[in-house]
Amino acid sequence: MIGSAARQALRAAVTTARPRAGRQLATSRGGVLARTALRSTTANPWTLAVSNKRSFCSGGTIQIKTPEFGAESITEGTLQEWNKKAGDFVEEGEIIAVIETDKVSVEVKAEKSGTLVEILAQPEDTVEVGQPLANFKPGGTAPPKKAEEPKPAAEQPKEEAKAPAPAAAEPAAAAPASGPARSEKRVKMNRMRKSIARSMKEAQNTTCMLTTFQEVDMNAIINLRKEYKDEFEGSHGIRLGFMGAFVKASTYALQQIPAVNAFIDDAKQEIVYRDYCDISVAVASPKGLVVPVIRDAQAMTIADVEGTIGELALKARNDALGMEDMMNGTFTITNGGVFGSMLSTPILNTGFGPQSAILGMHFTKPRPTVLKNGDIVPRPVMYLALSYDHRLVDGREAVTFLCMVRDQIEDPRRLLLGC
Repeated sequence: MIGSAARQALRAAVTTARPRAGRQLATSRGGVLARTALRSTTANPWTLAVSNKRSFCSGGTIQIKTPEFGAESITEGTLQEWNKKAGDFVEEGEIIAVIETDKVSVEVKAEKSGTLVEILAQPEDTVEVGQPLANFKPGGTAPPKKAEEPKPAAEQPKEEAKAPAPAAAEPAAAAPASGPARSEKRVKMNRMRKSIARSMKEAQNTTCMLTTFQEVDMNAIINLRKEYKDEFEGSHGIRLGFMGAFVKASTYALQQIPAVNAFIDDAKQEIVYRDYCDISVAVASPKGLVVPVIRDAQAMTIADVEGTIGELALKARNDALGMEDMMNGTFTITNGGVFGSMLSTPILNTGFGPQSAILGMHFTKPRPTVLKNGDIVPRPVMYLALSYDHRLVDGREAVTFLCMVRDQIEDPRRLLLGC
């Protein structure tokens, strides 16, 4: 036990040492070491400094971490490439690395100017949200570029003594005849392609897909475009295509046939009806077809739709589409006709949110058409295909939907009148 004198000495030592560091040491006469620690961190600025310093690395560096990918369901990605190497100076906003997710590629940008000190993850590594990617030291300035050294004048090649020509070699034995070279190579599937394959197969396994077809006489809409395309472009600053008309015709039909715009919530065994039309439109990108969404297309004009499609297509070509640009469409339109497709049975687009139908457009080609008066004339005809989830959408509703789209395209005045 510690005597009274020792206890007083210990109490005095603790009282004297308390403001200094946050831990106090006192030694009793019997050699017992007592240690106390301050419990309040808010009242002690030294303790606050330690807790803040732990979020940094040594030497004033900070960690660059994997950003969020824009959707709660996506928690990891594959580090695709580093645009900088250790020791490089990086300007604010400059792209440091690219991470590929199941849906999009995410750029990792520098929030401040500084030097990339150390790389912690390598290309092809799987990285999770919040995982450290690199150590980064903010501040400093970019090193001056080295001046190019003048190249030495090219020396004149010395004439070499000509060696005597070798004796003619004996003709080699004729090689055995063989067919053309046959080879194959294996390429690892990237994360996006694996996700597409998985979602396509899941759509087949989960839904009861059926496709119905219809043909549409494109004569009226083609003539309308020819007559007004220049005036339209002059007024709105965008080109007039056919996609705007098909989007508007589809939104009208979706509002008349709500089941095509709905989906089945399998977990709750409920049908979810949506009174808005967010149309996913397939556009080309450097990595393949992507499906950005036109939000509230039912409230847009044809000019609004064409302008939005142009903006989304530009982002797709620049590989700048974000997750928010492609999530949760209610209906999809794909145009295989731009590649020459005559007919297809499109698969439901369920990879970015639940949908129950997809409209396929195809190549417009002159075909013999019987008019109402019995005359047979050549007309530009497009075949339309509607694939739908037969669990929710009945055949009558699917056919009625497709006929509504056809009627509006064949008589564009209906687009204006909404009938």
